[in-house]
Amino acid sequence: MSATTTSVRIPPHEATPDRRHKKRHWPTIVFVTVMAIMWLLPLVWALYTSLRPKADTDKYGYFSIGGHFNFQNFIDAWTQGGFPIYFWNSVMITVPAVILTLFFASMMAFAVSRYSWKFNITLLIMFTAGNLLPPQVLAAPLFELFKHTALPYWLSDSGTLLNTYVSVIAANTAFQIGFCTFVLSNFMKAIPHELTEAARVDGASVWRQYWNVILPLTKPALAALGTLEVIFIYNDYFWPLIFIQSGDRLPVTTAINNLQGQFLSNYNLLAAGAIITVVPTLIIYLVLQRQFVAGLTLGANKG
Repeated sequence: MSATTTSVRIPPHEATPDRRHKKRHWPTIVFVTVMAIMWLLPLVWALYTSLRPKADTDKYGYFSIGGHFNFQNFIDAWTQGGFPIYFWNSVMITVPAVILTLFFASMMAFAVSRYSWKFNITLLIMFTAGNLLPPQVLAAPLFELFKHTALPYWLSDSGTLLNTYVSVIAANTAFQIGFCTFVLSNFMKAIPHELTEAARVDGASVWRQYWNVILPLTKPALAALGTLEVIFIYNDYFWPLIFIQSGDRLPVTTAINNLQGQFLSNYNLLAAGAIITVVPTLIIYLVLQRQFVAGLTLGANKG
């Protein structure tokens, strides 16, 4: 007695869920792939140009494959552009600005998310609306304000806030604090109020509730915002150009100007300088990538 087996054919319209899922999302995959190529193409072209000597570029053209490749442009850009000094200037501006921005924004977010008072929503709207103003609108008033704000001469060569790191740090902090406040306030609203109520019952002050209870729970959001703010402030070109007149105090984003000739520009050298400028932000993003993604996606799957 032999056993018989039967096979059942699945109609094409009754495909498995995995196949239907892939078919449904292939336009998204194509779109993301095209956008990634468009974003990476300028960086790849700059890297390719920076590795070629100018003589080969003049001979074969910018988009040709022929020629030699070396790192001489990076060595020349590093020495001619004075990048060590400018990198230190960027650190002196970026680190305090990011710390102050996250500190003040977290305090404001704590106030508007954990307490109900008369101007709660109004103040949050004012903080957020400040980001809608173009920086160019406030450039002249801020310049005059810093120009007439006196400082001791041992703190400023000009006796004012102009030509100091403080002016750039203050401008960046003021313009970034609204965005950070908005993000952190939404994050803190998702934290159960029972935590702060229990701390209040135990006699914790407002500062203890903020510093010991809420702030440790916002580390993912702070890491994500910190990564973004480092990139934003590090890449800022406008405020240092307005408030700093001394060339030895400018950040690294302005160092590329030192690589431009008066009558002729070596674009291979400029490309190398641009790649050097981008390297710190890439390193920071790669190091904090896990915290960055976790902070942005936290709570995304909550109903």
